[in-house]
Amino acid sequence: MRALVVRLDSFGDVLLAGPAVRAVADRADHVDLLCSPRGEPAARLLPGVDDVVVWEAPWEGFGPPTVEEADTEGLVRRLRERAYDTALILTSFHQSPLPTALLLRLAYVRTIGADSTDHPGTLLDVRHRRLPGRHEVRAALDTAAALGFPLPPRDDGLMRVLPPPDTTALTGNGPYVVVHPGASAPARAWSEERCARAVTLLADSGHRVIVTGGPGERELTRRVSGTDGVDLGGRTEPAALAGVLRSADVVVCGNTGPAHLAAAVRTPVVSLFSPVVPAERWAPYGVPSLLLGDQRAACADSRALHCPVPGHPCLDEVTPEDVVRSVQKLAKEYT
Repeated sequence: MRALVVRLDSFGDVLLAGPAVRAVADRADHVDLLCSPRGEPAARLLPGVDDVVVWEAPWEGFGPPTVEEADTEGLVRRLRERAYDTALILTSFHQSPLPTALLLRLAYVRTIGADSTDHPGTLLDVRHRRLPGRHEVRAALDTAAALGFPLPPRDDGLMRVLPPPDTTALTGNGPYVVVHPGASAPARAWSEERCARAVTLLADSGHRVIVTGGPGERELTRRVSGTDGVDLGGRTEPAALAGVLRSADVVVCGNTGPAHLAAAVRTPVVSLFSPVVPAERWAPYGVPSLLLGDQRAACADSRALHCPVPGHPCLDEVTPEDVVRSVQKLAKEYT
């Protein structure tokens, strides 16, 4: 059986699909993952994925392409050539799987399943309805099971990535805490000044601090690191970042991709969680974590990219001292 799993949004979203991918791989002979360019690095870290098909959908992302730019006809041709027997479409609770299902129908996929609030007509063979408040990992596993791919009993259902490389050459020897100040959306980021102060206080408390960030965040990580942290901004491609996070005592970050990568390598997380999306669905999954931030703030469930409330109170009322206390609590209890 040739199976396709679809998750068309971001890096962290693809990581959250990992347990469902393994459930499909347990019963399928071959599993491909269809994802966006943003999700591709995560897709290549997941166990159970035989090949990755990259496509940018005109209904996903912060700046999606036009229908013409997306070349939907080209995608349909590519999928037809791969001749899938079944497809599992995974989406977040606020997304519709039906545009993807239509393309898969045109690609002659025999059996298609997804979670769908909207009536699917003939686009879905299996229409699952998620339970209220279900975490994204559990919701994906539920949908996979409804399509005939239950998680095997030997699988713990936790997030997982392929074994990352040794990153001692980047981090140096000895224990450390990771601070990741960036976020995919400004509404989910703690302020730069508070991050920098937390790095200083963590160093004063005896912790060695590693500051991580993507290629476009080098200036941010340089400022946050100051003279107290080790700046790895722009120096960790995804597999290397997994290695850095795996060896950390605790990771401090917002509700963004690296929080889910930390969970996938079983590292405790101090989560500076902006409630623009609900924590019950998006908090670090399956690892010890402490959530900081007012989950009842006015921005709750708004899915805003930029904070709609002056002063960003949901996160900026969190103090660097709060973060240090949380790091020390997790480090004491779980390392």
